[in-house]
Amino acid sequence: MITKPDKNKTRARRHKRVRAKISGTAQRPRLNVFRSNKNIYAQLIDDVAGVTLASASTLDQEITAGNKTEQAAAVGKLIADRAVKLDKTEVVFDRGGYIYHGRVQALADAARENGLKF
Repeated sequence: MITKPDKNKTRARRHKRVRAKISGTAQRPRLNVFRSNKNIYAQLIDDVAGVTLASASTLDQEITAGNKTEQAAAVGKLIADRAVKLDKTEVVFDRGGYIYHGRVQALADAARENGLKF
């Protein structure tokens, strides 16, 4: 019997491997991305203090209807705006073990266009 590998377990393994190498600080927080089937979430995290500085997701009221890629781009714009308000323009991008493609790429590109540097 052939068993398919669990995609979320393999993603979690990739994410754990990446997290061993990158960490967010107060000056340069980590921009973490989580993608579910319906929604996408982004957080600015200071790993030294263990706090979330800002967050945005498709569940926020500011995000209007559109396809998932357009919504991800809107989340990227929203998290960038919130980061700039906190005077955090340089971040470390953590794609969460996901392939840099589609919704994750749209979020990252929109965040870059709206003032974040990574």
